[in-house]
Amino acid sequence: MATGFKIAEPLEYHRSFLKENCRPDGRELSEFRTTTLNIGSISTADGSALVKMGNTTIICGIKAELANPTAEAPGKGYIVPNVDLPPLCSSRFRPGPPGEQAQAASQFIADVIESSEVIKAEDLCVDRGKLCWVLYCDIICLDYDGNILDACIIALLAALKNTQLPEVTVNKETCSPEVNLEKRQRLHILKHPASASFCVFDDSILIVDPTAEEESLSTAHLTVVTDEEGRLCSVHKPGGTSLSGDKLQECINRATARQREIHKLIHMVLDSVKTTK
Repeated sequence: MATGFKIAEPLEYHRSFLKENCRPDGRELSEFRTTTLNIGSISTADGSALVKMGNTTIICGIKAELANPTAEAPGKGYIVPNVDLPPLCSSRFRPGPPGEQAQAASQFIADVIESSEVIKAEDLCVDRGKLCWVLYCDIICLDYDGNILDACIIALLAALKNTQLPEVTVNKETCSPEVNLEKRQRLHILKHPASASFCVFDDSILIVDPTAEEESLSTAHLTVVTDEEGRLCSVHKPGGTSLSGDKLQECINRATARQREIHKLIHMVLDSVKTTK
């Protein structure tokens, strides 16, 4: 009977749980799904991480390449994030060029990198006006079950903390770069942003870390990004119903607590990776 009700009236099915202050998967309204993290799993990348939040699975691989700095910023390197939502992660995505959701996710990640100042772009400069590092961050969804933005930010931050760049010197005679792969240096990560995503049901009920089904039934989405100093880096709300100031503050408070949890998780996994080496 429950399965039939769920299929025929998914919104009513969810409401029957929400009025009891819980959700169909057994979570409380403000509870995240179990989050697991694996760092350094792609040996061919310069840095990598795999994140699972419930069934949602995201992998991030970082490749560093030497390039010419832009004329506008001769003393800076740059980070290029790209979120890929391939058909293998969900039947909702089709083969071909990136869809609207993948493009919006890539733009959101690029905005977070800039607003949170996770890395100083000057640190990626090798030779002012001539040579810099470009970090291509490929973020691929392997299994889509809602809330990819939170998982993408965890994967990106963990992969950046795992990235080691080889030493580069510029040969004075030939003016060409010489890369020493034996000598590598970690990136200097300045800030540790983390996000918390929410959905609004019936314009009033807030739930955190929505599944794909919860996302499809909600009236609004909101993602809040904070760093370890409690600074608000970004609020992303693509349309939907409006939120009261109190509700927004509730989201910010939950995001701040989530940032501490994620910071701790990344440190714990990095420490375990170091000890196994």
